[in-house]
Amino acid sequence: MSTNSKARRDAKKRRAIKERNAARADAPAIEPHAELRNPAGELLAGIVRQAGVWVLGMDGRIVGSSDSAAEVFAMIKRAAALHEAKGQPVRLMFSDELRDTAVIEAAAQGMSLEEFDKKQAEDMSAKASEDDAPAISPLH
Repeated sequence: MSTNSKARRDAKKRRAIKERNAARADAPAIEPHAELRNPAGELLAGIVRQAGVWVLGMDGRIVGSSDSAAEVFAMIKRAAALHEAKGQPVRLMFSDELRDTAVIEAAAQGMSLEEFDKKQAEDMSAKASEDDAPAISPLH
């Protein structure tokens, strides 16, 4: 094997790495804003913002996204409350930007953030009970 062929292979690898990094630089930035962790430090859920959309992930999967910070913030807080209710302690950390944006959105609807969270929980519970209700067929 000649030294020239090794130099060409190395140059080709460097070009491929540069191209891959350039492609990543063009991708929209992902901004982490919240994380829900168990006492062992394992990530249970998180909220990121990418291209202006708030994205909620749980168990390594994207479970929802919204233009509303208040909605995804309410969902991750509800997940934390459900873990706590099962006796599984968790730690929720979030950015000031997520909290402040959620407060502004709730205020725009004439509610405090706590009232918004409560309304979201009620809406989710009502939807869950609708989904669990047996279908009723009309009588002919």
